[in-house]
Amino acid sequence: MAEFAELKVNGKEYKLPIIEGTEQEKGFDISKLRAESGMITLDTGFKNTGSTQSSVTFLDGEKGILRYRGYPIEQLAEKSTFLEVAYLLIYGELPTGQELFDFKSDIKKHQLVHEDMKKILQGFPSTAHPMGVLSSLATSLTAFFPESLDPNRSAEKINLTILRLLAKIPTLVSWSFTNARGIKANYPDNNLDYVGNFMKMMFNLPTEEYEIDPIVADAMEKIFILHADHEQNCSTSTVRIVGSSHANLYASVAAGINALWGPLHGGANQKVIEMLKNIIDNGGDAKKFLDKAKDPNDPFRLMGFGHRVYKNFDPRAQILKKQADKILERLGVDEPEFEIAKHLEEAALKDEYFIERKLYPNVDFYSGIIMKAIGIPIEMFPVMFSIGRLPGWIAQWKEMRAHNEPIGRPRQIYVGATERPYVEVSDRS
Repeated sequence: MAEFAELKVNGKEYKLPIIEGTEQEKGFDISKLRAESGMITLDTGFKNTGSTQSSVTFLDGEKGILRYRGYPIEQLAEKSTFLEVAYLLIYGELPTGQELFDFKSDIKKHQLVHEDMKKILQGFPSTAHPMGVLSSLATSLTAFFPESLDPNRSAEKINLTILRLLAKIPTLVSWSFTNARGIKANYPDNNLDYVGNFMKMMFNLPTEEYEIDPIVADAMEKIFILHADHEQNCSTSTVRIVGSSHANLYASVAAGINALWGPLHGGANQKVIEMLKNIIDNGGDAKKFLDKAKDPNDPFRLMGFGHRVYKNFDPRAQILKKQADKILERLGVDEPEFEIAKHLEEAALKDEYFIERKLYPNVDFYSGIIMKAIGIPIEMFPVMFSIGRLPGWIAQWKEMRAHNEPIGRPRQIYVGATERPYVEVSDRS
């Protein structure tokens, strides 16, 4: 028997159906509330609003659970590869051996980008932020593949766009990285896997062949896997709402990149390293800054601790902590930022203030440390996030279009001036 919630307003009753997901999540269906009552709900920031029904990712922040298509993130990070996870997210199931082979082969066919992209890159000043560059390059792909603009193209052609995005974004990222440094661009190496090829394109120099360290490559693989999707976050919601206007996939992903650019989203791991540098520049006393973080009257924020959704622990952070320890030991990196990070981590995990509030180190804390250790500049951190999140954006866009969801159109409660007559400019004081 269907369940309902009753809403009573001015003597009138409205029935709100209660819907339940496969993981027993429940919500009120208010899709007909305005038509029946003339009222809307107000939920600033959409913190309590479900914008869609999705089968891509399940997240339980209270229990620290993250699953892609039902598979626990811990198992995927340990046993899978980034491209296998990308296939799972986009197509709904783990691939067979042949399907995975074909998927990898198809991506390798499309890794090259048009040489005219170099002209676009050269048009950016050296001060251009790499996220702005990447967003522009992603949008420019529509010029090279204009058939993507057709909202009614076949599923086969949409899949071609998906393969092109997955294949070309790493190449564009590496080209923007080398271009900003005045270094010759590296071309894809089809003898390497997805992550190894990307790292070689990033770091290979004309004077010195880049050797791929398996521990470093494994850490990047896990960073990409752990960032591949995260339910209806800011950038994913942006991709879906832009795509709901039937904007093409390139434009929708470019919008997601711009949303991810913000320091409260994809720039959070960059803020971690900047915070560590700030502590060093101000004497290097970790305890002093922990005390500042606990002072409600102090504006200092401890970056990389706690999470908007996870109210217990971030399951991704537990995986990356092990990777961070491996990387620091492997590379023998001895920088003051990492020592400060260890002190903050150890103190926060023992401090009752942080334990009581469940402010544990999150994925941004450890991903920032790993990327800094392997030589990725901090302004490139959100770009790395973009590569990882790409399969999730694609999967969510694809699902939204498959469900034929209506164009996104939030409402508002107007609080501005009431009706007033126009006053001629000569009569305005």
